[in-house]
Amino acid sequence: MLLTKRSAILFGGLFFCALAALAAFTIMMAPDAGHHVASLVDVHNQHGFWAEIPLAALRASRLDVVKQMTAMLDASESENRDLTAEEVAAYDALKAQKTALDNRIARAEDMAASNAALDAVAPAASRNAQIQRPAGDPARREFESMGEFMHAVRFNPNDQRLNYVENAAGEEGDLRSELRTDEGASGGFMIPPQLRQTLLALTPQQAIIRPRATVIEAGNPPDAPVTMPALDQSGAAPSNMFGGVEVQWIGEGDTKPETDLKLREITLTPHEVAGTITVTDKLLRNWQAAGPLLETQLRGASAQAEDYAFLLGNGIKKPLGVLKASATLKVNRKVANQIQYDDVAEMVGRGYGNGTFVYSRSALVWLLKLKDADGRPLWVPSMREGEPATLMGRPAITSDRNPQLGSLGDLWYGDLSQYLIKDGSGPFVAASEHVLFRQNKTVIKIFWNVDGSPWLTAPFALENGYLVSPFVALDVPAI
Repeated sequence: MLLTKRSAILFGGLFFCALAALAAFTIMMAPDAGHHVASLVDVHNQHGFWAEIPLAALRASRLDVVKQMTAMLDASESENRDLTAEEVAAYDALKAQKTALDNRIARAEDMAASNAALDAVAPAASRNAQIQRPAGDPARREFESMGEFMHAVRFNPNDQRLNYVENAAGEEGDLRSELRTDEGASGGFMIPPQLRQTLLALTPQQAIIRPRATVIEAGNPPDAPVTMPALDQSGAAPSNMFGGVEVQWIGEGDTKPETDLKLREITLTPHEVAGTITVTDKLLRNWQAAGPLLETQLRGASAQAEDYAFLLGNGIKKPLGVLKASATLKVNRKVANQIQYDDVAEMVGRGYGNGTFVYSRSALVWLLKLKDADGRPLWVPSMREGEPATLMGRPAITSDRNPQLGSLGDLWYGDLSQYLIKDGSGPFVAASEHVLFRQNKTVIKIFWNVDGSPWLTAPFALENGYLVSPFVALDVPAI
């Protein structure tokens, strides 16, 4: 046995010497190949010895050794004898070889398992399966009401639900300079879309023109001017009806007439409009109670400002109103400070399209007393029916923004689908506690951008030369 162990040690030493010599020879003859051989004995190389030798080959070698050992034992048992000295030496050598293979296989399996663990990706769900999350509702992404939004603007400007827009104000003025909340250029918080829709959800009685007009969305960039082509209906009838297209009857072989389509351009540039409201800090902190009040007041103020400009704006840094537009056809009334049947009949005849009558409250008295040519009341046959909704078959509504009785536009008729509104950016909101700091009050500013104008630039003549317009206003008597 001692001789055998020495032989094994000597054999192992010779094996490693041969391996070292082979590595040195390979490095000398082929440096790249030498690097590969060196990597086989580099324990820090993840692609080293154990990764290069397949586990299947090692297991096959061990199986072959076990078969040889089993064959030796079976042969001696079949002859009913013990192993000879030579067989014992050979058996022990096979046993040592099997032990070495067992160790190599174990190391290779361990290395393979380690590499597999390094490459494994644990799903996030399994890693967090044991985490107990706190109970309660998740963080809200939207404001509950206009009151909560205003509360955040004033007391919590770092709320992640707020969207601050720098330079939201188009121009710098005393009001903006006084109320601005940041240190740089004037800006404000964009009202969230769901609250913006609520704020602009106007009924036809709250705002007369916007709900009936053709509204162009803000687009991108929202405050950029928008220019649109339109038919030029000026000039003589009937060619003006179709933008200058002339139709002639010609004989066979005659020269065809040349016609040019006359177009003009309409440019709408959203202008800024702003309003302010003062509230106490105590009320603003109770945003559940302040919400309906703020929303009602802001909606009413916004509707009033827009509707007034759409009706009476002069077009200079503001919309061009219906009563200021050159497209509006003016009908002279018969008697000053009165509205008579002939006045209304003339307006109906001059009105083009499906229009609506709009009258001031001061004109209501004369409209209630209107009588036709036979002396019959035009409006109310019974006092209990109240204020009628039509005038000569056309819808009729009252407006406190109309001029007083006797002025141009105390009664006007309009097909408001022919009025264009171009929305811009906004509405924005800014809040300042500095203006009324000693009174514990907050000044809230709301501002947005909008423009408006009729399609037409002037009344136009029908084929028979009769002058009409989508917008007709009752004027003072002719001189």
